[in-house]
Amino acid sequence: MDEHELSYLSATEALQLFKSKSLSPLELLEAQISRSQSVEPSINAFSCERFEQARHDAQEAENIYLNNPDSAKPLTGICLAVKDEMTIEGENTTEGSLIFQNNIDEATHPMVERLLDAGAIVHARSTVPEFSSAVFTRNRLNGTTSNPWNPNYSPGGSSGGSAASLAAGTATLATGSDIAGSIRVPASLCGIVGLKPSYGRVPESDAFYSLDTYNHNGPMARTVEDCALMFQIINGPHPGDLASLRPKLEVPPSFDNIKNMRIACSTDLGFFNVEEDIRNNTNTVCEALKELGAKVESVDMPWDRSIAATARAHFGFRMGRDLAGHLPDHRKLMNDYSIELAEIGLATSADDYLSSIRKTGEMYVALGNLLEQYDALICPTLATSGWPAEGKAKAFDLIMQECMTWPFNMLSRCPVLSVPSGTAKNNVPTGVQIVGRSYDDLSVLQIGANLQTILRWHLQHPNL
Repeated sequence: MDEHELSYLSATEALQLFKSKSLSPLELLEAQISRSQSVEPSINAFSCERFEQARHDAQEAENIYLNNPDSAKPLTGICLAVKDEMTIEGENTTEGSLIFQNNIDEATHPMVERLLDAGAIVHARSTVPEFSSAVFTRNRLNGTTSNPWNPNYSPGGSSGGSAASLAAGTATLATGSDIAGSIRVPASLCGIVGLKPSYGRVPESDAFYSLDTYNHNGPMARTVEDCALMFQIINGPHPGDLASLRPKLEVPPSFDNIKNMRIACSTDLGFFNVEEDIRNNTNTVCEALKELGAKVESVDMPWDRSIAATARAHFGFRMGRDLAGHLPDHRKLMNDYSIELAEIGLATSADDYLSSIRKTGEMYVALGNLLEQYDALICPTLATSGWPAEGKAKAFDLIMQECMTWPFNMLSRCPVLSVPSGTAKNNVPTGVQIVGRSYDDLSVLQIGANLQTILRWHLQHPNL
């Protein structure tokens, strides 16, 4: 198996090879290190490399498989890129900001802790926009991250480095977080799989984040099976997060077929201006679902553009006002898009925020009634085929106008899986969202796993 094949192995495949002694964790790591040395100058998916520590950890994992294989854990020897907003005790998490370039973490994020305890090897930290506050990935500390499929375009954000590394073959698994689409947007643009779990499934690091119902942590991978494997490890109650759900959700190693499932499809959610390529690719997914035996019907969503004001109020009051705390002392160090969101926060009133809660309830009535008739809803992840990696943009406008993700952060108890749907004319991948009933995370994984058997996106790689 050559370096390219090793770099694109799924975690489930690699684990089987480790157990059969056909591959060692050190061989896999060295392939991805070599791959990153080749592509990182053009992609810039990593904010920090931990290769020497990872080599030590991979050697220990190799010894386990050789000498005591029964003690191997679920992810022993698997390379993991950790988003540069999730802390690791004693290390430097910058959040893509000059403000925190010398920060030293005092604790490990619960999601990362669970992955480390399961044997994963953190070989790199993945790039983010400053404070994970944009759907592109560039900042003054690390520069610009590019899309491996077309380096003139962005990989999306805020988990852009995680998605780009998976698409480029420089990581096997990666962590993400999603407050407006930060897992699903880059998953779509990079041709990979990303899960926004139901709110509370995966624990957060402190109450400010865990009690923001828009906020979710989740897995990113090249296959649905790998996402499911990660989700099995990271979900479940945590003593440090009072919003974390009990009991732990047990994720099966494989999924049944979707014959006779009823699935709704909306290509615009009622108000997005969706590009033709994306509409066509979404319809291709719907035809694949029919081929798999599902009953698929087009539906009209009774939402309109007015709900954007609802999301704006929430983001402004929660995230924007938090960022505004940096303005008095650090404005000159901040990126333009962080300042933009902070100023939106300062202009958002408590009454605006309270109104947004009421509007969110009204929105769910429409979706909840729909999902009483259907097992899931299919819609595009993005209305656009992407935006340039460089250049100035109104970051919040990009989210509101182009990302079809944020309505499901508002309706946060509904799990959403983004999977690839095809490619646009600019050679940037497109994606669809599989939106499930509240807390029905397993159904979205089941539908995604079945789609993968026909669309086979995991066998397609960028020409780097």
